[in-house]
Amino acid sequence: MIKQNLNELNYFVIVARTGSFTRAAAQLGVTQSALSQAIRSLEANLDIRLLTRTTRSVSPTLAGERLLNAIGHRFDDIENELEALTELRDKPAGTVKITCGDFIIQNTLLPKLANVLKQYPDINIEFNVNYGYTDIVAQRIDAGVRLGETIDKDMIAVPIGKELNMAAVASPEYFTKHQKPNTPKDLTAHNCINIRFPTHGGLYAWEFEKEGEELNVNVRGQLIFNTSHHIVEAALQGLGIAFLPEEEFGEHIKNGNLIKVLADWCPAFPGYYLYYPSRRQPSPAFKIVLEALKQQ
Repeated sequence: MIKQNLNELNYFVIVARTGSFTRAAAQLGVTQSALSQAIRSLEANLDIRLLTRTTRSVSPTLAGERLLNAIGHRFDDIENELEALTELRDKPAGTVKITCGDFIIQNTLLPKLANVLKQYPDINIEFNVNYGYTDIVAQRIDAGVRLGETIDKDMIAVPIGKELNMAAVASPEYFTKHQKPNTPKDLTAHNCINIRFPTHGGLYAWEFEKEGEELNVNVRGQLIFNTSHHIVEAALQGLGIAFLPEEEFGEHIKNGNLIKVLADWCPAFPGYYLYYPSRRQPSPAFKIVLEALKQQ
């Protein structure tokens, strides 16, 4: 009975954190019907409803929230300690989950982690490509990668790359038909290719700075994306001005396929950081990944 209750409690924690029976069942490797039956059994034994179910989502009730806060971190502690036992093995093992954007995988993470994967065949790395602000604690993800200035203060943040510069660019074709902007305010008269952040749904206000003066510009244009790769492609096709970290444009600026403007309004800023919860005990596999990414 104790084992059954522990399984049901663990199932409850996963469902409450993911907000979905479908995602929870996939994570646990069980059927949705078995998961639903386990939750009903737990609620019957406790004689209280723990989850509010709708056709679109699942959320904890007041009692469920109290139970989640009381036991959720204890299951995390058990999992972390089990992972820590790999220190007693000859070779570190386990899966390290990292949430980040597409470009940083190609540009930084894979190059730095290639040797780790070759040297430690029992270490697995799972990338979760997500441009929103993922709650890595609730989603049971080991770490995330973001620009340093956007990371929550309660996270440990480690720089994994150099400083960056933003760049406003467009193709030569575009600038044959439109005058180059001299100040960020001139962008309001241009066709700008923008990005919508998944978390809050708002469009990005382009951020500029010159000699201590900060200026945010709400641009407009025909194209909006939620990933950066397509923004680069659209700029190359002459469809407007794009604004991203300069390194995302790769060799296109050097070879003349894209022309940079407003460079004096784009100073260097802290680059990408790996962040992870301060209270979580890192596994041996995570420590190896962290050390590899810290190398400049």
